[in-house]
Amino acid sequence: MSPAVDPLPQALRLLAGIGVVLLVATVIGLVLKLSVAHGQPHGAIDNLNTRIRAWWAMVILAGGAILLGPVGATLLFLGVSAVALREFVSLTCPRDGDRRAVALSFGVVLPAQYLLVYLGRYDLFLFFVPVYAFLVLPIAMAALGDARNFLLRTTRLQWSLMICVYFISYVPALLTLDIRGYAGRNLLLLVFLVVVVQSSDVLQYIWGKLAGRRKIAPTISPSKTWEGLIGGVLSATALGAVLYPITPFTPWQAGSMALAINIMGFLGGLVMSAIKRDCGAKDWGHVIGGHGGVLDRLDSVVFAAPVFFHLTRYGWT
Repeated sequence: MSPAVDPLPQALRLLAGIGVVLLVATVIGLVLKLSVAHGQPHGAIDNLNTRIRAWWAMVILAGGAILLGPVGATLLFLGVSAVALREFVSLTCPRDGDRRAVALSFGVVLPAQYLLVYLGRYDLFLFFVPVYAFLVLPIAMAALGDARNFLLRTTRLQWSLMICVYFISYVPALLTLDIRGYAGRNLLLLVFLVVVVQSSDVLQYIWGKLAGRRKIAPTISPSKTWEGLIGGVLSATALGAVLYPITPFTPWQAGSMALAINIMGFLGGLVMSAIKRDCGAKDWGHVIGGHGGVLDRLDSVVFAAPVFFHLTRYGWT
């Protein structure tokens, strides 16, 4: 078995490089806002600046996870899940009578899932939310005797737990994988996931603006085009292949993995947009002042994380 390697310097160098690129992009966005938009609202420029801010948030999140180590990273994403769960529950508007089930979700299900993740109990955290929380929460709601829209109410709460707790918990779960010849470097997998998926999101937007013509789902996400999707996914897939040195993958394996998570990231963003449209909302929240909530920044990562985890677990452990 290879000796443990400190992933901190390599990860921080990568994030520092991304930070330099983001600093340049931030300056460009500011110049465009002042020279082209003259400080006034401008759809394309404002959207670009929003995505740059989202990237800063992702880099800070990944950097914080690296610096804090496994315990801190798990607690960090527990906090992210808590904020995301609050956003989802608030937007989907549960009835006042469901407060007991909501309190159970925050007070029991959320911390229990992350405790199982931290302990590396894959046999338990794999089933805890989709099986046991799925069973217990409707029972708690039915015990109140309110049958009005019962199926809709329970479905919303169960979806909130799957997306905001179960799926997001797969990000710190990457730290528990025992990968052959990769001891002590699992934090770099987290960086790979976040960087590649978020790059795909930004590159899809850029390609869409440059060459986008045919819309994919105009009633759900009017800005998404086939040209943007193909250009962005292929570009981010190439980036994933280039980043293979920080992974346990060969270049073509890293590219294939990037392709899989980029596609899942796009589909996740589409699903999350559909939920927002159904609720009549533009954003999930307002954590990033005027630029949406945690779920607006993590919608693609949420769907990519469990796929990335399981492909890695079954292929490299």
